[in-house]
Amino acid sequence: MSIDEEAPAFPFPAPESLEFPDEFRLLREKAPVARVTLPTGDRAWLLTRYADVRQALVDPRLSRAAAELPRAPRMGNTTPGARTILGMDPPDHSRLRRLVMQAFTARRVESLRPRVEQLAEEQVRLVMVAPKPVDLMSCFALSLPIKVIFELLGVPYEEIDQLHAWSEVIFSLGGHSREEVQEARGNITGYLRELIEVRRRSPADDLLSVLVHARDEGHQLSEEELVDFTMILMTVGHQSTANSLGIALFTLLQHPEQLDLLRAEPDLVPGAVEELLRFNPFVFTGTQLRVATEDLEIGGVSVRAGEAVIAALGAANHDMEIFEDPDRFDVERHPNVHLSFGYGVHHCLGAQLARLEMQIALRVLIERVPDTLRLAVPVEWLTWKTGLTARALTNLPVTW
Repeated sequence: MSIDEEAPAFPFPAPESLEFPDEFRLLREKAPVARVTLPTGDRAWLLTRYADVRQALVDPRLSRAAAELPRAPRMGNTTPGARTILGMDPPDHSRLRRLVMQAFTARRVESLRPRVEQLAEEQVRLVMVAPKPVDLMSCFALSLPIKVIFELLGVPYEEIDQLHAWSEVIFSLGGHSREEVQEARGNITGYLRELIEVRRRSPADDLLSVLVHARDEGHQLSEEELVDFTMILMTVGHQSTANSLGIALFTLLQHPEQLDLLRAEPDLVPGAVEELLRFNPFVFTGTQLRVATEDLEIGGVSVRAGEAVIAALGAANHDMEIFEDPDRFDVERHPNVHLSFGYGVHHCLGAQLARLEMQIALRVLIERVPDTLRLAVPVEWLTWKTGLTARALTNLPVTW
């Protein structure tokens, strides 16, 4: 792509490797605030420089709520929805965030460690007895996060496969029609409405019961907010971590010297997780559009009210102004001020839980799986998900 092209198509084609599309680097160097054309035909401003991305993420004039309005620019056939925490601005966003912060405090997340370790051990045992090659995506990287978030919310395991399939449709960029997306969303919300009624009759020690109580006794959210909020927690709560973990495992397999270093010094795992998130974050773009509520300036460029802005987290995480030799993967990198969980009021609510899951997953794999672990197929044979504003593997076959 030439950076002189007027509003090139976005998302950019992703190479089936660990490299970011070269367009991000070109734009960051020559046009860090650039017009792009979205799959819907709408236009947006793409931010690729760390300073501009961070500024956008804290600017209250760049609104998620405005991006949910009927005639707002759209990335694809679906948005989180105006009643979800991802589609709100303060004070509504703050109100919903406060409801679940008690479940995601550092102390509360740390208390989950024994159970997450137990689940990780169970999944690794399944990996060890499965016929080789073993698909680490389905057998480990997806199974662990989905079980953790389902247990936290109180969603039964029995519907895991179906609920995950519906969530894949909901968060596709263009791989499914608007009608298919609406049907999948309706199926999930219908299921959750039934489960909410069960919790009303029989409360349990889970997050869904807390939210139902907040709705019925405290009147802190509406019924529709309760349903949509639960849907976002359940779907995003496993999708983002599963795909991040899958890419992390792939990255380590492509850098065996770094994997060997972690085997020799497992105390490096927490820092390695931060580097894995920075080096190749699941989300390229910052996930959701923001829309300007008034005229403003970013990076010396005028953005008009009503125009959309995309904060490219992945590009920001490879900005050489912030990170020395940013395209080098180094599990000992310090400091590491990546933006993979966002910044500001929309900083990922489950960031600490995602970190815990990824740290435990890496430690358990390093301890339990033989050090001959390797890809079972050539890299070019791997299948990547399409129709997303993110990089995600469909499968990760390994052997040892």
